[in-house]
Amino acid sequence: MTDQTTRELFLEPSVSARRVRPAIGLVAGGLGAYWPQFPDLLPTLQRSARTVAERLRGFDADITDAGFISDPTEAATAAERLRLAGCDLVVMFMTTYMTSDMVVPIAQRAGAPVLLLNLQPSEAMDHANFDTGKWLAYCGACPLPEVASAFERCGIPFRSVSGYLADERAWARIERWVRAAAVRRVLRSGRHGLMGHLYPGMLDVATDVTLVPANLGGHVEILEFDDLRVRVAGVSDDAVDAQLERVREMFELDGSVEADDLSWAARVALGLGELVRDFRLDSLAYYHRGLEGELHERLGAGMILGASLLTAAHVPACGEYELRASLAMLIMDRLGAGGSFTEIQALNFTDGVVEMGHDGPAHVGISERRPLLRGLGVYHGKRGYGVSVEFDVAHGPVTALGLTQMRDGRYRMVVSEGTVVGGPLLEIGNTTSRVDFGRDPGEWCDAWAATAVNHHWALGTGHRAADLRAVAELLDLELVVV
Repeated sequence: MTDQTTRELFLEPSVSARRVRPAIGLVAGGLGAYWPQFPDLLPTLQRSARTVAERLRGFDADITDAGFISDPTEAATAAERLRLAGCDLVVMFMTTYMTSDMVVPIAQRAGAPVLLLNLQPSEAMDHANFDTGKWLAYCGACPLPEVASAFERCGIPFRSVSGYLADERAWARIERWVRAAAVRRVLRSGRHGLMGHLYPGMLDVATDVTLVPANLGGHVEILEFDDLRVRVAGVSDDAVDAQLERVREMFELDGSVEADDLSWAARVALGLGELVRDFRLDSLAYYHRGLEGELHERLGAGMILGASLLTAAHVPACGEYELRASLAMLIMDRLGAGGSFTEIQALNFTDGVVEMGHDGPAHVGISERRPLLRGLGVYHGKRGYGVSVEFDVAHGPVTALGLTQMRDGRYRMVVSEGTVVGGPLLEIGNTTSRVDFGRDPGEWCDAWAATAVNHHWALGTGHRAADLRAVAELLDLELVVV
């Protein structure tokens, strides 16, 4: 289903994700000593710079163009302008040879990672008709080793894309870095809700909330279930009726769904929407055990529908207090992959697949079929009862992303690409996908667990390892691929 459909049919108009566009800085340059020697060179390079600027403006990003520099003094001025722009990524287009003392100050002072571009005017030079001036327009590759060496000595990470102006392979790699910058921005400015309390016994789930801004940036908002309770209490019966109409339109309802349970889930969903709006949340993780059917237990058990709808509307929400899983879901969402709450359910050695999913919140926007609501008399391992979401992720390529915490407090991204295939599924109100990772399921399971990944992660559509590698580099996180 489309994003627009999800927003219109699932959520009140007041609820929407804070869609953040990355701030991309651009500066182009070359060695000023060439300009008087070759009068036609600078206009040629400036035309190339305009072409690059136009392509970058076609991406989903805000572009700050610091112009064309010719010497270290102009480089310092450009660096200050880019610093003030608060860039998430600075793109440095080396149109010809330029000295490393023009590039290093920008990388040091702009306050953002730098991507170096070496895009020559065409695939190859016209050797028979080129003089020195025309050759120099193809000389952006010349300074790359020099700059890489200087960056190493200065402790600056080096990354580059080489190609030619109309090279779509190069532009695909550039766009990958822009997408990674968007993820970096939403994490650095993100607001992540953590509501309730830790699921007892799950030691891997426990998160030192200080380590979120330490590793990723952003802010963790500690919420009480009472913050939800008062908002649910304020939901009108008319609003619930309208929400129920939207839910019936988009979900298949199993005969096991009780009318009162569905009405309660719709009411909680509306309260969740208000909670997200009031606290300006980009993600949410929650858990509350409760006792003997009291109100907080009912709230915790009534979260699945609303959390699933929020996730599809780009506000990832998951249960069991799994904050880092909700962050992994957010990363996948901002890459356009969705990202559904997932754990291993079973290994199928007959079919060679890993069956994975979860009871509870799921990303209904990436389902293979019309999602089903099933009534459950008990949530295994948790208190309460009500409705749960059932489907499998869209068949085709997928990527699992786990965000785990190591002994030293550093976060690690764990990634594995596979393919969701059809076949028999449990009908127990779980989101279950049959994932073929191209190897023996037992071997994959052992390798996945050996990375120290949490037992919850995000499952998203498409093969995203290359995108996630770029994200990890911009976030300065370790990435392990299984």
